[in-house]
Amino acid sequence: MAQDDKLILVAQVAGGFGVRGDVRVTAYTADPMALLKYRDLLRADGSAGLTLLSGRPDRNGVVGKAKEIATKEQADALRGLKLFIPRDRLPEPDEDEFYLTDLIGVQVRDPEGGVLGTVKSVQNFGASDMLEIAPATGGPTWYLPFTRDAVPELHLVEGWLLAVRPTEVGEREPD
Repeated sequence: MAQDDKLILVAQVAGGFGVRGDVRVTAYTADPMALLKYRDLLRADGSAGLTLLSGRPDRNGVVGKAKEIATKEQADALRGLKLFIPRDRLPEPDEDEFYLTDLIGVQVRDPEGGVLGTVKSVQNFGASDMLEIAPATGGPTWYLPFTRDAVPELHLVEGWLLAVRPTEVGEREPD
């Protein structure tokens, strides 16, 4: 799949709101109201998901009307539905900025230029972003903190990044 064809997760249906068929949508965008600009939100397989017709800001996103929803029960039935847009609908990042999704598929090299693998995904388990690396030699994936120390160089145009694997922390000798 070409980069421009990638689907980017931007929201998730949280359920119904009120009794008039409004839907609450949790936004994963910097500006939750951007969901109204995107309007036609897709399912993970690229099929139609939700068409936002109107909305207002809510604590975690947007509450609004969707073409596919007429009742609270219909909105509740879609709870948990992940909503996507094509990557090319996102605004271009400023110079020296990028989207985390642009890291997926990038080659990971060590300081000597050896290929360690490729970035399989970007995860955040609560503390900070972690790059899941699929090793070039096969085997289980491993995680690399996405910090300046662990990833001192990004060469996204060339399709690679420099990784410095943290040293293993072992047991200390007793004093």
